[in-house]
Amino acid sequence: MANLKFMQPQEVEVLLVLPAIRRELAIEMKNLGLEQKKIAELLSVTEAAVSQYMKSKRAVKIKFSQKALSAIKKSAKKIKDKQMMLSETQALLKLMKQLGITCHSHKELADVSRKCITCFSSEEESCCENKN
Repeated sequence: MANLKFMQPQEVEVLLVLPAIRRELAIEMKNLGLEQKKIAELLSVTEAAVSQYMKSKRAVKIKFSQKALSAIKKSAKKIKDKQMMLSETQALLKLMKQLGITCHSHKELADVSRKCITCFSSEEESCCENKN
């Protein structure tokens, strides 16, 4: 595992944000009537992972805003194959960055300054200033 004191934002995405997105997608897909086996196939995870998502035993450290949850719900309806899953997941990761979720988690986990500018380019507004 990476040194938690000096993590890259992408490591935070992999360790926390992406699993949390998958969890919410799995819940929404279940609400849409998909079977656990199909959800696992679409999300490219094991059935055991989907089961743990449903029982809140995995990927529970991040709480999404209503705006993020709404976007996840819309994405869950669009995902019909792995290519669409990849596309929607990338869009959601970008949104989480824009909403400041990735940045906030990065600051909680890693030894970064409150004035950190790591999560955005010089042409973008700071994700920490652009919440919700």
